[in-house]
Amino acid sequence: MNNPKVAVVILNWNGEKHLANFLPSVFNSTYPNMEIIIGDNASTDNSLNFLKDNFPLVKVIVNHENFGFAEGYNQVLKQVYADYFVLLNSDVEVTPNWIEPVIKMMEADAKIAIAQPKIRSYYNRDSFEYAGAAGGFIDTFAYPFCRGRIFDTIEKDYGQYDDEKEIFWASGCALFIKSNIWKEINGLDEHFFAHMEEIDLCWRAKNKGYKVMYCGFSTVYHVGGGTLQAESPYKTYLNFRNNLYLIKKNEPISRSIFLIPFRFCLDFLALIKFLLDKKADNAWAISKAHRHFVSALFEGKIKNSYISPQQNLAGKYQNSIVFDYFVRGKKLFKEIWK
Repeated sequence: MNNPKVAVVILNWNGEKHLANFLPSVFNSTYPNMEIIIGDNASTDNSLNFLKDNFPLVKVIVNHENFGFAEGYNQVLKQVYADYFVLLNSDVEVTPNWIEPVIKMMEADAKIAIAQPKIRSYYNRDSFEYAGAAGGFIDTFAYPFCRGRIFDTIEKDYGQYDDEKEIFWASGCALFIKSNIWKEINGLDEHFFAHMEEIDLCWRAKNKGYKVMYCGFSTVYHVGGGTLQAESPYKTYLNFRNNLYLIKKNEPISRSIFLIPFRFCLDFLALIKFLLDKKADNAWAISKAHRHFVSALFEGKIKNSYISPQQNLAGKYQNSIVFDYFVRGKKLFKEIWK
């Protein structure tokens, strides 16, 4: 196999502890043509001094402010030159040969734009990890889910997804992308700031006819929740707002004008549930997400993506994952995807 140049780019923000714990595993990667780059999002901790003292050969690119995940990567990758970019979270432990199987798969098909490895939990190492598991899918109402993780049901890994499979979206915690396609689709959308920006990236690539793939012969271990905790109202706000962004940007207009009002109604039910659970801050976050989405709509911040006649809908579930999970009781991927 040819060994195209791979740039593993870790975006850091006040993550000295994660760098100390997980950067050594990246250095132990066996891929022969790899560069490791740290993009720093204006950290205020000791991250930069730690890198200087302990990893002096690592290239560090410093952003002058905390741009968030999306724009942070955009700014850093303008200064990186490689055939492949790997967007790797700072709280990911990689295995030595995690790069080779993914690159081999991607090199074999010019239509493959983006891919992810198998993502296991760092703390429960025989289980999949919430953010990505064995590849991302999306339902007809734009609710994302994964092979190996549907809502809060997380499967153990017993080899059931040791394969290569076309998916809808790849997790941003360990995302491989061909650099020429990153440039073609203009990287991540900075309006997302964080959360679901990788789904938007993949959806835009698929709207142009490219493939997004999962490679089960590469494994990484992800801590998860390192920046925002699951119950964080700000995370709730980002998830609800950005999910509406996804629909507006990537669905055909003829569909989004009906789907967005319907999602507002479903979101309202989620708001009521938060109130009943005495989580008023999370309920308020949904209301705020709706208001900010409408404002962004009128300000023209949400640009529709180009949808080609070769649009690739592989990995899109044509039913409702919410109905299947909560009403029909289907908790496992194999129960809903044949």
